Amino acid sequence: MVSSDEFRISETLTFQKKAASRIHKQYYSRIKDNIYPVLRNNPFFGPNIKRLKGELSSIYRYRIGDYRLFYTIDSEMKIVFILDVAHRKDAYR
Repeated sequence: MVSSDEFRISETLTFQKKAASRIHKQYYSRIKDNIYPVLRNNPFFGPNIKRLKGELSSIYRYRIGDYRLFYTIDSEMKIVFILDVAHRKDAYR
C-alpha cells in the first residue's frame, strides 16, 4: 500500500519490453524489491541516484551494479516514470 506522501512507480511500455529482453531476471527482481521502495520514499537523492546534465537534466539515473535505471519524476502528481534500464557500457550512448 502506498501512503499519500510516497511516490507511485509507473513503468513505461518501452521499459517493460526492454527489461524483459535486456536484463537478467535477477536484476529485475532487485529493481522491484529493493529499488522501487527507495524511489517511492525519495526519488531525488541517494547514494546511487544522480541527475543527468544538459538536455537530459529532467532524467535521473539509479546505479544498480553494472546497470543503470533511468527515470523521470512528476513532482506534482507524485509519480516516478521508469524509462529504461541499460548496461553501463551502453547506457549513455
